[in-house]
Amino acid sequence: MYTPKQPNLVNSTILLVDDDPTLLRFLKDYLKGEGFSVFTATNGKDALHFIKTKYADLVVLDVMMPIMDGWEVCARLRDMSTTPVIFLTAKTTEQDKIRGFQLGVDDYVTKPFSFAELSARIQAILARTQSSLKQNERHHLTYGEIVLDLDKREAQLRGNKIILTPTEFRLMECLVRNRGRAVPEEELVRQIWGSYQLHGGTAVRRYIWLLRQKFEEDPATPRLIYTVRGYGYRLGGTTGALPPLSSKPA
Repeated sequence: MYTPKQPNLVNSTILLVDDDPTLLRFLKDYLKGEGFSVFTATNGKDALHFIKTKYADLVVLDVMMPIMDGWEVCARLRDMSTTPVIFLTAKTTEQDKIRGFQLGVDDYVTKPFSFAELSARIQAILARTQSSLKQNERHHLTYGEIVLDLDKREAQLRGNKIILTPTEFRLMECLVRNRGRAVPEEELVRQIWGSYQLHGGTAVRRYIWLLRQKFEEDPATPRLIYTVRGYGYRLGGTTGALPPLSSKPA
């Protein structure tokens, strides 16, 4: 039975990956009608670039694609992200399914398939994922390869510890919690220094500069912490929807 979309899942970002442009077009229109924010890629290379530079709450991935098939895309995706993956496949053998689950696939949908069934499976996985994140985010926040341990007030980048002052940590925590959203300087001031207004935009800009020295590969050309001119700052790409935080078990 088809289950209506749950309100807390509206605007979740879905990445569809398939080399069939007709299927992508119709499926994208259907899922947008269900309230999802939908992006598409026609090959594995573009899909991996999207995950690296933007954000997806869930990836729907075709197995049989030229150049880089779904198996390889999923393996590479798992090296950089825990984003849920649903395989679209004509392969229904037990061996194929075991291979996929060993790679970290969350579900299988066999072609041909019902759009309503796929939507229901997407909703079920997102609901389960978001429930797990809510239980764990009190301890760890992650964005890509950044991990913030809220209990120890420590940060890591690609598994390496990053030394942050208490103020730097509060600023980074605020940016991670609002990832994908432009945060006004005034809001950052309130989050970091409370109601005390002696710290203003100049102080925020100074601490943004310090964070870039520690987290950006090239601080002069930020690819993580963006300046939104005349407004504030944004962590990561914008997708038009607020993606949920990833989490790691404590």
